[in-house]
Amino acid sequence: MTDTIIYILISINALTFAVYGVDKWNAKQGKWRISEATLLMLAVVGGTIGALLGMQVWHHKTMHLKFKYGLPLILLAQIALIALVIK
Repeated sequence: MTDTIIYILISINALTFAVYGVDKWNAKQGKWRISEATLLMLAVVGGTIGALLGMQVWHHKTMHLKFKYGLPLILLAQIALIALVIK
């Protein structure tokens, strides 16, 4: 069970990282964009680390307050939830 959860989290974080990269590329090309709600929802469902890495690597959404402060808050909430579940 634990291995499955780890594989799911790795997958969602890799997907989230890639989606941030695609959205940045689309922004530079003037193409269709991925909504901010989708980017944030990927973080909420477990892709927070991928989102934070995507922000840093792709230099994407780094000035948007809901990403700059929201993603670390989501990560803290996820850590707290895990701590509660493990106890």
